[in-house]
Amino acid sequence: MYQEIAKLIMYGDIPEDCLLYQMGEIFRDFEEGTADRAALTRRVYTQMKRLLTLATDFGFDRNLWHNYLAYFLITNENPFSITCEKVGANEGSVNHFAYNDFAAVKALFDYDFSAIEAALGIDCFSQISNYRAIEKKELMYNKNVSEKVQELSGKLEEAEDVRGFFDAVTGFYRDYGVGMFGLNKAFRITGSGAENLTFLPINNMEKVMLDDLVGYEIQKKKLVDNTVAFVEGRKANNVLLFGDSGTGKSTSIKAIVNEFYKDGLRMIEIYKHQFQDLSNVIAAVKNRNYKFIIYMDDLSFEEFEIEYKFLKAVIEGGVETKPDNVLIYATSNRRHLIRETWNDRNDMEQENGLHRSDTMQEKLSLVNRFGVTINYSRPSQKEYFEIVIQLARRAGITLPDEELKAEANKWELSHGGISGRTAQQFVNYLEGTYCR
Repeated sequence: MYQEIAKLIMYGDIPEDCLLYQMGEIFRDFEEGTADRAALTRRVYTQMKRLLTLATDFGFDRNLWHNYLAYFLITNENPFSITCEKVGANEGSVNHFAYNDFAAVKALFDYDFSAIEAALGIDCFSQISNYRAIEKKELMYNKNVSEKVQELSGKLEEAEDVRGFFDAVTGFYRDYGVGMFGLNKAFRITGSGAENLTFLPINNMEKVMLDDLVGYEIQKKKLVDNTVAFVEGRKANNVLLFGDSGTGKSTSIKAIVNEFYKDGLRMIEIYKHQFQDLSNVIAAVKNRNYKFIIYMDDLSFEEFEIEYKFLKAVIEGGVETKPDNVLIYATSNRRHLIRETWNDRNDMEQENGLHRSDTMQEKLSLVNRFGVTINYSRPSQKEYFEIVIQLARRAGITLPDEELKAEANKWELSHGGISGRTAQQFVNYLEGTYCR
C-alpha cells in the first residue's frame, strides 16, 4: 500500500496526520516487519476508529474504504482538479500525471487486506467492506455530501480500468467542482486576515424551496430573475430584501440557494463584525468556478457603527473591481439600513426647493449600492388567512376554513401580530395538537 501512495504526484501532498498517510505507514511496517503484532493492531484500530468517525459524520454506508478514497479525491484541491473544475479535462501534459495517480488510487481501491487480517488475527477490513450504518435522521449528517461521495464511490467500483477512473473523477469535477465548495451549499467564515481565514460548511441548512413560501410571488420573481441572470453569467445586481420581520426575507434567500445549487450557486454567510474581512473572502473565491452569494442577514447599523463603510467600499467604490462571480444579498428590517436621527439634519440646507444633508447622503448611499431592492411587507389579514389555510392543507390539517381563520386570528393576537412567520408557527401548533 505505501508503495502505491508514494507514487502519487498531483494528489501526493498528504499531511502526516492524514488517514491515508497513516495507513501507508502501517503497511510499510507490516511488510518490512519493523513493528510487533500488538503495536500494529493498535495502530490499525486507531485508524479504523477515524474511518468509522468519518462514516458517522457523513452517513457513509457499504464499503467505507472505497467511500474514504472517493472522499479523498473529491476534496483534494490541486492544479489538476482545479483545472478540471474550471474548464474540464482537456488534453494536456498534466493528464499524464493524473493517469499515474489514478492508477495508484485504483490499486488502493482494489487492495487485498486478507494478508494483514490473517497475520494480526483481525477482521475489521472485512467488516468495513460491507458496512451497514445505523439508520439515523438526515439532520444528523450532511446528506448532500453523503450522496455525492457514495455516488462517486459506486462509479469507481464499476470502473474497469484507469480510463474509467479518470472519466468518473473528472466528470465529478466538471459537474460539482472540487473541495468543500463542490460538496457544500453554504458556508460561514472564522478567523481574520488572509492567512487565517477559514470557510466552515453549514451542514444543516434549511431545505426550504421557493414554493414552500406562500405568497410574495412578485418578490420571489424579482429575486429569481436576478439570480438566474447571475448563474447564467449575465449582468446581475446586489439585492436588498427589506421589510417587516417574519415575512420570509431570509427564507427566500435560503430557498434560492437550494434551487440553484445544481447550477453552481453557493452562499457565504457573513456577520457585521466580519465586514473588515470582506475583501479577503472575495479574494479567496474569485477564481473558483462557482457563483457566490455573500449573505448578510438582518443587516442594520446604529449611528455609532462604522462597519458599513467596509461594505460600501466592497460593493462599489473600492480600487479593486468586484469579481463577476460574487454578489451580495442582504436582508433588513430597515429600508435605509442605517439608523437616521434628527441630528443628521443639522447640516441640511435648501436649494431650489430640495433639501440636502451630507450626513444623510453618506448613510443613504449604502442602500443605493444595491441594484435591486425588494419590499417584503406585512400581509393583510386576508392574505394572512390565505397563508394559514395553504400551510395547513400542506400539513394535512383538515379543519374547516372558517375554524382555521378564527383560531389563526386568536393566535396572532397573542403571538406577535400578522406575519408569515406567525402563520407558520400557528400551523406548527396545530400539527402538534391535532395530528397526534
